Order: sequence, then C-alpha cells, then structure tokens
Amino acid sequence: MQKILYLTTLIFLASFGEVKGSSYKSAGANADTTKTFALADKTVKFLWRDSNASIVINKEFCKTISDLEKAALGYIATFIGSECWWDGDYTDKRDNLKCEILTALDLGYQCSDKHLGFLRRWFKNDMTALQELEDCPTTPNTATIQESFVEIVLTTKGNEIAVFFKADGVNMREEKGWSWSETDYFQLDHDNIKLIKQDKSEVKVEYFDAVED
Repeated sequence: MQKILYLTTLIFLASFGEVKGSSYKSAGANADTTKTFALADKTVKFLWRDSNASIVINKEFCKTISDLEKAALGYIATFIGSECWWDGDYTDKRDNLKCEILTALDLGYQCSDKHLGFLRRWFKNDMTALQELEDCPTTPNTATIQESFVEIVLTTKGNEIAVFFKADGVNMREEKGWSWSETDYFQLDHDNIKLIKQDKSEVKVEYFDAVED
C-alpha cells in the first residue's frame, strides 16, 4: 500500500461582498446574441477538502456564477484533476471522463466539445491559452501519475479575476509526491478573457516508501 500525502490543514479567509461592478457582454450560443451583466467584487472559497480528503465544491456559488468566472475556473480545472472517474466503462475514445469541477460548472465531460467549446469561445483572443487547450488531458483518479486540487479561492476585482489554488501530485511508480500553490490572473474584456499572469510557488517534493507485503 502506497502512501499519498494530502495537505489537510486548510486556512481560508473567504467573504462575499458587492461593490460597484463593471459591465461585460456574454456571448451566447448565437454569435449575434449578447447579454449584459455586472461582476461584483468578491472573494469566494470555491473548493476545499474535507476530513476524508474528498473534494468539496461551493455549490451555492455555482448557482450564480457568471460565464467569465466559470471560464477562469474551467480553464485551471482543465489541467489539474478534481476526482475524475470514467462515467461507465472505459473506452479508447476517452470521452466519458467525469470530473467534479466541470460537473459543478455544467461543462460536461473532460475535453468534451461542451467543455472545450465553452473555453475556446471565452479565450478566443488568447492564443497561448487556446494552444494549451489543444493538449487537454484525460487523467482519471486511478492514474499512476496525477495532480489534484487541495483548495481554490476566486477573487474578482474590477476587470480582473484571480484564482488562487493549492494542489498536489503523486507519481506512484517513483514513489514521490509534490505540492505547490499558484495564483492565475485573468483580465476581462467584454466578450472574452485572457490569462495575463501566473505566480507559482516553489514546488515541494517528498519521497515515500512503499509498504512491503
């Protein structure tokens, strides 16, 4: 039995607030159809882990989340796991991977047309982000090498969204784990969003011994 260490002590300072917001346009299914809404400044604890190390998502926030906030969270969730399992039998198409964050955001299966189509629409003017999405991974929770979120906090202020997260990873073959924290900054521009900066901490690596039978 191998040992996987999760960060289990989480400290959050999360508060909901509304101040004077900025108006943005949200692209609908029809390219000629737009709607205007306002983003209020806020800080929201979006994801954390419970005492059993299982992911917990703020479902109340998901009921009122804007498409811009959904795009920022959906983007980071594309590349790090959130308890992803095959929905039914595994197939070579790898098109039925159900992940907790994408499900909560109503973005369908990992790397599906619904998932990537939504992100490509919102990141349409961010060529770097679009290129990253071309390498969308399908990594289930049973993979030998994987990474997963420990916590996520979203902050909206003015025309920027900052997503802070802690994550850890494991390589069972090499019997090692690692952890880091990161803040990704997104800038809003009416009907699109861009990733403008990433601040990443030093990656902490730990090795563990397999328990012999």
